[in-house]
Amino acid sequence: MCHLFCLEKRLKRSRFNRRSQNLIWLIQLIRQGLNQQIPADSIVIIDSFPLPLCQPVRNHRVKILNGLADIGYNASKQMWFYGFKVHMLVTLSGYILNYVVTPASVHDIRAVDELLENCRQPFILGDLGYLSQSLKEELNKRGYHLWTPWRQNMQGSTEHNNWKLLAMRRTIETRFSELCSLFGIEHT
Repeated sequence: MCHLFCLEKRLKRSRFNRRSQNLIWLIQLIRQGLNQQIPADSIVIIDSFPLPLCQPVRNHRVKILNGLADIGYNASKQMWFYGFKVHMLVTLSGYILNYVVTPASVHDIRAVDELLENCRQPFILGDLGYLSQSLKEELNKRGYHLWTPWRQNMQGSTEHNNWKLLAMRRTIETRFSELCSLFGIEHT
């Protein structure tokens, strides 16, 4: 067993990256197979988090990935950032069904169609970023049921904002914090 993991037999980073890029089709095939194992009647959670490429003070003079990344606003942290936004679709158990990386300025609603591609789960929990009557109606026509909390100043919000559904949304926040700590994402 030791001969399989000897240090001198490890791949160099560049060779590993080339091989992993050549196997992306296999990784996607495995993910599709795993996604089919998730029950079709389960609840999924949709959300996004920022992927900053630099400190906010450098937002307007940064040149890295110019043309791909741009400046966006993170409402929960009340800050502007330069980079990307990662949108995810996660099950209640924390399994990532799908993800999309967009420029930072793309609104959460614009990534929904791509996220829900091949999604068999009809019940979706979103946050205030997905609060849109037209989006809800469009998804209802396609067989999805989107639940988002209402703002505190909206009439009937205390009855609508079920604490059990709000607690379920913590799953995706936990997954985000795990990814951020594992890959050092939020620390630029």
